[in-house]
Amino acid sequence: MNLGFKEKLSYGLGAVGKDMVYMLSASYILYYYQDILGVSAFAMGIILMVARVFDAFNDPIMGIVVAKTKTKWGRFRPWLLIGTLTNAAILFLLFAAPKGLDGAGMVAYAAAFYILWGVTYTMMDIPYWSMIPAFTKGGKEREGLTTLARSCAGVGSALITIFTMMIVHALGGSSKAAERDGFKWFALIVAILFIVFILITCLNIKEKSSVEMQTAGVGQMFKALLSNDQAMTIVIAIVLINCSIYITSNLVIYFFKYDFGGTGWVNAYTLFNMFGGGIQILSMMVLYPILRKKFTNLKIFYICLASAIIGYAVLFGIAFVNMSNVFLLFIPGFFIFAANGVLQVLTTVFLANSVDYGDLKNGRRDESVIFSMQTFVVKLASGIAALVASICLTITSLTAGTEIKDGDEKIDFSLGVSDSSRLGLRMTMTIIPILGLFVAIMIFKKKFILDEKKMAEIGEELRERDEKQD
Repeated sequence: MNLGFKEKLSYGLGAVGKDMVYMLSASYILYYYQDILGVSAFAMGIILMVARVFDAFNDPIMGIVVAKTKTKWGRFRPWLLIGTLTNAAILFLLFAAPKGLDGAGMVAYAAAFYILWGVTYTMMDIPYWSMIPAFTKGGKEREGLTTLARSCAGVGSALITIFTMMIVHALGGSSKAAERDGFKWFALIVAILFIVFILITCLNIKEKSSVEMQTAGVGQMFKALLSNDQAMTIVIAIVLINCSIYITSNLVIYFFKYDFGGTGWVNAYTLFNMFGGGIQILSMMVLYPILRKKFTNLKIFYICLASAIIGYAVLFGIAFVNMSNVFLLFIPGFFIFAANGVLQVLTTVFLANSVDYGDLKNGRRDESVIFSMQTFVVKLASGIAALVASICLTITSLTAGTEIKDGDEKIDFSLGVSDSSRLGLRMTMTIIPILGLFVAIMIFKKKFILDEKKMAEIGEELRERDEKQD
């Protein structure tokens, strides 16, 4: 019996809630603790870097725990529910820091709860994605559900990107003290929605079969990479691309608050994110299929990297020409967001191709190992990007801007920010990502060989090998 609409909708809602929580933490934790609560930017960078790396190593451990679980409710749903309830509670506490804490106490609080947040998120994220084989038949049904879940996850991320600051200011206000309260209540809302959505998933998704879950240790990941030069090339590219994108996403709120400025900076920031989130989703669902009809995946990859570089260059130029109109920022935003959406699809495709390459070269298929490595390196990239962003904030001292109020008590934080601080922010957001993307292009051109002609040859050789073995 094929999956019904209710099951597909239930699983998709779980992805929406899960990525709402992830995006709130990934995009706003640095801003909340550094800009609003006054924690040292460099201290926050170290915390985020260490926590993300620890979380990346924690994934394989959680995979082993889930694989060994056996209950009457199945292997995956108990951990999905336990992880969700604990992660939702930690999320609220993460954005509800006690007002009596300051200095070292606040740093310790941020470190403890951010690491706990990562551990509990992994507790539910691993079983969420690993349970797909337990209630699908495989083939197109499994691929279709995976695509649906990825799309729903994108919707969850987009909702947080678009509406966070608007709702935070509606619940609290525009001053830093008011933003603190706004984030606390917004985190509570997101946590509740998260629990409700995952409950719907757990109630409507039934494990129909006993599936042996493959898990990979960190040692296995690196062993598989060292024996597969194409997987290594793709992983390096993923790190460079994601570092470039995450540096910008960490700093874009500071750009609007302290550089673009004005008392209406939140509206401009929300509008820009709304446009960017829409473009990124459409690029994955519409633009990539259109480009695929005319170009090979490798050509599309280079086109997207060039597009992102052009977008960053234009953004850097516009910042010196006209900072009064947010719609002008849509021009570089289109190039960057559209490229990022397509690149997310392409890197997954290339990783899948590297599995066939490794099968032919080494005589084994390392799907679970290589795709576990993808999760590892994406988290590593987010940690590196957070550290780079925190160093930028430390050097530029953006929080030194003066709070200037107008008649209706709104605040313009950009007044009082020095030109050197603005320049440092703009360069970190644009020049460093451009350099990272250029390096990705050079490495790919030199090392990557899995074009469509090569993949056809590999496919034929694998078929011939399998026929001989039969």
